[in-house]
Amino acid sequence: MDADDKKAAACKLEVNHLAHFRSQLPQVVEKIIDSCNDRQCYTHVNYETIPSRQSVIEIIDRMREILFPGYFTRGKLDPVNLSYSMGQSADILFNMLSEQISHSIRHDCFRYNQPCSECEQQGYSLALKLLQSIPQIRKTLATDVTACFEGDPAAQSYDEIIFSYPGIFAIAVYRVAHELFSSGVPLLPRIMTEHAHSVTGIDIHPGAHIGESFVIDHGTGVVIGETTQIGKNVRLYQGVTLGAHSLPKNSGEKFRGKKRHPTIENDVIIYSGATILGGDTTIGARTVIGGNVWLTESVPPDTTVIMETPRLVYKSTKTSSIRQTLDPAA
Repeated sequence: MDADDKKAAACKLEVNHLAHFRSQLPQVVEKIIDSCNDRQCYTHVNYETIPSRQSVIEIIDRMREILFPGYFTRGKLDPVNLSYSMGQSADILFNMLSEQISHSIRHDCFRYNQPCSECEQQGYSLALKLLQSIPQIRKTLATDVTACFEGDPAAQSYDEIIFSYPGIFAIAVYRVAHELFSSGVPLLPRIMTEHAHSVTGIDIHPGAHIGESFVIDHGTGVVIGETTQIGKNVRLYQGVTLGAHSLPKNSGEKFRGKKRHPTIENDVIIYSGATILGGDTTIGARTVIGGNVWLTESVPPDTTVIMETPRLVYKSTKTSSIRQTLDPAA
């Protein structure tokens, strides 16, 4: 058998192997379909349309075109075409928002057997309400960008912050999602903020209340829970958790909607790795919380909370001797 015959034989053998595996697919598909009827598995197979995560992500992208005109616009934006471009973006956003809001409301109505809430009408009304709130959202975001620039010597310009800082992206998405959350729109606000979470590593629940001039520096690992209240001019660094105490099993319904996360008053700085827990915990105005601090109780205004200076241990790789540094404060 020459080389060509060997190649042909090998190809036929490979095709036969593939056919053997593919022939098992119908049986696999039947088992998957059977599992869709298992009530213990989560499935959404229904005639009503569920919200589209991809559409929500596109809404976020188009919303940024309006929140920061000219920065994320698809094409050139100048004073001549501003009205046309903004009108086109608003029209597209209105249609996309109203559709996804309607799907979200209708989904809840069907799944939880709720009375008819005129979801189409609500979709139009709430989409328009969100668009009407954009001027105020833009003003608040401007204070966030300004505070970020003024407190970060590494920032070369406002443009750099708007284009590239993950904290500003996460805050912008949060401020839009919070408007929808406050209007009672299900699903969409959380899809929005969890998309920002997946992109930036910053997890802000849309139910949190956050004042103006808010800064998340670096940001990776920041967690802000649903019932957190944050005042004006607050700065968080990476790894900060504003969370709730661990809850007993099956207690979700009991504590749902209740204050579980801390209150941070005006002009507070919280450094990296700090963890602050509990709905009764309040961090007073102008307080500084040091890195890696763990707090489950309130702190009065004008206080600095830091960890004690640790002792470092130096171990030689050549000998077994160990020496300790003296405490600088001693």
